[in-house]
Amino acid sequence: MVTVWFSLVVLCWVLFFVLEGFDFGVGLLAPVVGRDDHERGAVVRTVGPFWDGNEVWLVAAIGVTFAAFPDWYAALLSGLYLPMAALLLLLAVRGVALEFRGKGDGPRWRRRCDAALAASSAGIVLLWGAVLGVLTHGLALGADGQVTGAGLGRSTAPLLSWPALAGALAALFAALLIGAMFLTLRTTGPVHLRARRLGITLATGGAAALAAIGFGTESRPVLVAAVLCVGIAMVARSGQEALAFGGTALSIAGAVVTVFTAHGDVVLRSTLDPAWSLTMAGAAATDSALRLISVVGVVVLPGVLVYQAFSYWVFRRRVASERVPS
Repeated sequence: MVTVWFSLVVLCWVLFFVLEGFDFGVGLLAPVVGRDDHERGAVVRTVGPFWDGNEVWLVAAIGVTFAAFPDWYAALLSGLYLPMAALLLLLAVRGVALEFRGKGDGPRWRRRCDAALAASSAGIVLLWGAVLGVLTHGLALGADGQVTGAGLGRSTAPLLSWPALAGALAALFAALLIGAMFLTLRTTGPVHLRARRLGITLATGGAAALAAIGFGTESRPVLVAAVLCVGIAMVARSGQEALAFGGTALSIAGAVVTVFTAHGDVVLRSTLDPAWSLTMAGAAATDSALRLISVVGVVVLPGVLVYQAFSYWVFRRRVASERVPS
């Protein structure tokens, strides 16, 4: 039961990072591939029907983590409460920018919304990447399962580590790449052409950078990532846009799974003493609680998946970025 619920927790986080990943990437790229108000509007419309549904997976991931592994949830939140609060604020700013972009009058209002969307998307991506980096490194857990330290330093110090920096940069690259591939798949006209060129450039440049890092550090996962980027660039260059987007999404999903399973049955490593690390069994809720939420999960999860798949099917047509002659 514990293993099953850990798998479901990882699945919810994977769906969030993949689906919201292209949302964030689109927000970042709107000022880059959209040269005027009309084109930036087309970029934003590609995620208009999906972004709030994609955010449901953040609620699901946090809720499932809290219900199935309360000690893990408590340690993460107590050790990273400040970046988590910042993430919530940035998500609110992003939501306002998306919802109110078309409510004001004039291009000046929309430019401000586009700037807020890009800035909030960048902040969210960098913070989530840093958090994933911290998960691979661990937190200063004491023998009681609580994060040690006091004040703001306890919450901010983990984000200043090298793993957090590496995670932030990797997440930024991943969001830009999947955002470009999504725009290539979902648009026509000049935005489509720019997004396609940018996606190929990002994949090619990323492959070169990852190969250099992988050979320099003798890291097999980094070398695998470099090979995947080469494959994505080749597929995108051949015009197989759906396959390029799917390959990028699967690569991000694989990276997230790797982060959550990097230490085997240890869900949160203690940097003070390995014996104080949180394991799946040690952090899990009671058997009766897991059975109860299993009933809820069987009812709710399939419905959410079906509804979201249906919404993607309904809004499957591309968004035109060409100007229609008046």
